Amino acid sequence: MKYAIGIDIGGTKVAAGIVNEYGDLIQQEIVSSDPADKEAMFASVVRCVEQLMNHSSIPIEEIYGIGAGLPGKVDRERGVAVYQNNLPWDNFPFTDRLQKAVGIERIVIDNDVYMAAFAEWKKAAMTKQELLVYITISTGISCSIIQGGEYIRGAGFAGELGLVPVYSKMSNEPLQRLESAASGPAMQLQARNVYANDQVLTKDIFANYLAGDDEAQHLIKEMVSVLTQGVYMVHSLLDPHKIIFGGSVAIHNPWLLELIKAKLQTYLLAEQSHILDSMEISKLNNVQGVIGAGLRACMLVKCTSQKT
Repeated sequence: MKYAIGIDIGGTKVAAGIVNEYGDLIQQEIVSSDPADKEAMFASVVRCVEQLMNHSSIPIEEIYGIGAGLPGKVDRERGVAVYQNNLPWDNFPFTDRLQKAVGIERIVIDNDVYMAAFAEWKKAAMTKQELLVYITISTGISCSIIQGGEYIRGAGFAGELGLVPVYSKMSNEPLQRLESAASGPAMQLQARNVYANDQVLTKDIFANYLAGDDEAQHLIKEMVSVLTQGVYMVHSLLDPHKIIFGGSVAIHNPWLLELIKAKLQTYLLAEQSHILDSMEISKLNNVQGVIGAGLRACMLVKCTSQKT
């Protein structure tokens, strides 16, 4: 049996887990991120890995490698964290530093959404001809595209769905980037303005919606509208066989999917309507980032030679 460590790195937490070659998550540790500066943030990653190994019955000698998912743009060949919105790394030599810190040589890094998408693709058991789009709705909004086990990367920044312009009624500027209109932080900001209350959290909007609150109904309706614009763009360009939604906003509020489907149906041509039966919320309990990163490490030689 082959084991690897998968790491999912975010602005609020770092999760690390031991994953076997079949995609089973054996054990997981989570620590709070410390994005105060680049060294504090890196120390959070090392601490998470060390806690994992200290609590694991699997010795480090049996760990084949490490896969790490990082937000933003990464240089996979050089192992460098190039750019992130919410982390303090700028051309940070992540792979080299982690090799020295934990003593494991085989390390593969990639964008965190790409890592999560790989886990979803393996779980979906899709054929080589089928195309999967994984969309994450969380602190940010992004997507990854996989066909036949290979990513569609473009020049290296493909999948940044959150950057596309959408029409939003919630702003004085009707054209907004999708991420600025419908991500978790964007929804929280809108809600605080609507309720005139700086203590409102994103989760409160969804709870209020389910309770029938009029303001929350309006906020969620607008969120669904702008999300659906993005989904329709993706569908029209790629005509995927399956779309899977992940990220904390989608996973904690799975009922959003039916609202998106209902809105999407008003856009679809008859030849596009097949996607309505092939859209789903992730079933991986919000650990797809860790699993995907671990799987990529288990398949390290193959994955680092994938066509882009």
